[in-house]
Amino acid sequence: MLETRAARTRPPRRARGGRLLLLGPAFVAAIAYVDPGNVAANLTSGATFGYLLVWVLVAANIMAMLVQYQSAKLGVVTGKSLPELLGKRFGTTGRRMYWVQAELVAMATDLAEVVGGAIALNLLFHLPLPVGGLIVGVASMALLTVQNRHGQRHFESIIIFLLLVITVGFLTGLVLSPPDPAGVLSGLVPRFEGSNSLLLAAGMLGATVMPHAIYLHSQLAKDRHTGARRTPETLRRIVRATRWDVVCALMLAGAVNIGMLLLAASTLGGVAGTETIEGAHAAIANTLGPVVGVVFAVGLLASGLASTSVGAYAGAAIMHGLLHVRVPLLARRVVSLIPAIILLTVGVDPTWALIVSQVVLSFGIPFALIPLLRLTASKELMGEHRDGLPLRIAALASAVLIVALNAVLLWLTITGTA
Repeated sequence: MLETRAARTRPPRRARGGRLLLLGPAFVAAIAYVDPGNVAANLTSGATFGYLLVWVLVAANIMAMLVQYQSAKLGVVTGKSLPELLGKRFGTTGRRMYWVQAELVAMATDLAEVVGGAIALNLLFHLPLPVGGLIVGVASMALLTVQNRHGQRHFESIIIFLLLVITVGFLTGLVLSPPDPAGVLSGLVPRFEGSNSLLLAAGMLGATVMPHAIYLHSQLAKDRHTGARRTPETLRRIVRATRWDVVCALMLAGAVNIGMLLLAASTLGGVAGTETIEGAHAAIANTLGPVVGVVFAVGLLASGLASTSVGAYAGAAIMHGLLHVRVPLLARRVVSLIPAIILLTVGVDPTWALIVSQVVLSFGIPFALIPLLRLTASKELMGEHRDGLPLRIAALASAVLIVALNAVLLWLTITGTA
């Protein structure tokens, strides 16, 4: 009798497997949260302030879950991406102006990812940065070819594999240098130590939401479920699976970010030169051994390669939605690669390039975040899947905080205070 009752309440194996097959789009979007820019911020935080700002990454990850869930749900329920929905609401001039800022955001993102990958190749093989950037660009073209020829699921599988490489690369050092449990627990208590810790925390929180990830996630979710029977029950099932997809993917990305901070706190405290990725890598290799240094560099390379491919995908989705123009992904990849290669060739400092890219991202966040919250709160557009009141309040509070912090950081960077 007990076995019969349990069999009745347990979901059928086929149904459980079907839910697993719905996972994937969020793992592609999650790459934005473990890109080279985040690597630099997390290592700097841990090396400078130890475990003090662990709570910042926890809060940042929760906000990221809210925003990415709303983006994915928008694509699933409406069958349209965020750029497509915005494109229908603007006139020709409005669409073009909106596209310009979104395109700048996507290209700035791509700049950071190519630079990060080039740094990784320099660390691994001592290649000049321009050569490394070109190799990253060519490799990302190969990834996008998979998307063109074999479809989204194969692309998702490769990105998930790279995400696992990133996880191993950035967290292996914790095995040899585990964090102090008491220090980790103390880091969960919100507090600051001076204005520098406040500024760094603002940067970590302010850079939580990546505009291109918002635009892209709605496109990924829409494409994944195109053709599915749109019955109310099927839609509810897909939305539930989407929620789990986001939670699982962002928990993994959050673990990587927090792990990087913990690694820096346990191994890099008081070490000079850790404000750059190259300096942090050298310190990790000197402290934990060259093998761990190589593994870390491989993780950085996977981060740059995966994130630049995802960035090119996002740029194509933005252009199609706002300009109603379909540009082949490979052509898109070539065009967006040119600015990064030029900057690396003329000898621009990589750290400065990463800072500039973050400034541009800060400018673009309100243009992606505010329309998303308005659309997912619309009863007319979302029907029964409209954001509930608790989610609307939490998302609004997160949006206000993120936009305010990015505005402050933008001002401090322009005035030279940061």
